[in-house]
Amino acid sequence: MTELATEFDTLSYEEALSRLEDIVTHLERGDLPLEASMRRFEDGIALSRVCASRLAAAEGRIQKLVEGEGGALRLEPLAPQ
Repeated sequence: MTELATEFDTLSYEEALSRLEDIVTHLERGDLPLEASMRRFEDGIALSRVCASRLAAAEGRIQKLVEGEGGALRLEPLAPQ
């Protein structure tokens, strides 16, 4: 991976996704030299991993409010469907 890979770790999901979309746009144009395309592709892989990580973390934080016995409310993790 490039030296930018360490910078990606600090990006929010939205920032990482935006950068990933820019990379895809440039690669789809096909006007980059091979070496530049390879660097962009590697950065894209790193950014897609950051996005996946951010989504997994958000999923883990999603909870549902459940009414227990006696009407007491408690938070539980939301089970995937």
